[in-house]
Amino acid sequence: MTRTLVTGSAGRLGRSVVTALAHAGHEVIGVDVVPGTPAEAAVALPADLTDLGEAYDVMARFRPDAVVHLAAIATPFSRTDGVTFRTNTQLAFNVCEAAGNTGVGGVVVASSPTVIGYGAPGGWTPSYLPIDEEHPAAPWNAYSLSKLVAEQTMAAFARAATATRFAAVRPCFVVAPEEWAGAPTQSGHTVAERLDRPEIAGVSLFNYIDARDASDLIAVLLQRLPELPDGEVFFAGAADALARRPLAELLPQVIPETAATASNLTGPSPAFTSAKAQRMLGWTPNRSWRTELEI
Repeated sequence: MTRTLVTGSAGRLGRSVVTALAHAGHEVIGVDVVPGTPAEAAVALPADLTDLGEAYDVMARFRPDAVVHLAAIATPFSRTDGVTFRTNTQLAFNVCEAAGNTGVGGVVVASSPTVIGYGAPGGWTPSYLPIDEEHPAAPWNAYSLSKLVAEQTMAAFARAATATRFAAVRPCFVVAPEEWAGAPTQSGHTVAERLDRPEIAGVSLFNYIDARDASDLIAVLLQRLPELPDGEVFFAGAADALARRPLAELLPQVIPETAATASNLTGPSPAFTSAKAQRMLGWTPNRSWRTELEI
């Protein structure tokens, strides 16, 4: 049995990851500073991983085979910029450092599509659409910058040629299962409100993913890590946009700078593509707002 440690196990994505991995046969160790880790975890431990000594202690205590690092201040502007940057970057470094030096076999680090730079106050123009992992990153706030640093931290440890294998995932706007029934999303709006008011979802290019689909990708990625090039980054998004009308029509209305490239998006196609994950991992998203939304 694979022992997998999940940081941020009580979070919006963490809860689904714990459940998915437990159902896949992993012995899951949940680590979070707040309660709420699902009962499927074999152990739930409160630990402050911004403390390097505590991160080492957790790794040494449980000796996991793999680590899924989700713990972070999860939304832009929810804390002061200094706290957001310091917390997220320190977490990424501490987890990679402690995992790599205690013999963990694989580490998956959660990043974010925000590293691309959409929403910048001075305007933002995509180099092309749909956006893939090769698109230039241009973070403009503390949160998106902290996520890019987390990716680069992961990549630095991958280049150090330890026995630990590393990868990063950029989950799109995560929708937890209860949010399809009307619970508020991480923006404070319901999914229905994001669909009915394009200016809300348009800020993030109408991207989204069901938490269970993102969890399935992470489970597959953990399996495939030994055979992948070290330090890969993957987008994880739904196969369609969180929009009632095609993005070729909607995006230029919300973000005029996208007018030249939005025409490349046909029908319900999203602005971010997960083709790399489909090609290298054999993963495809199974859930859409069209089938999951209950109200």
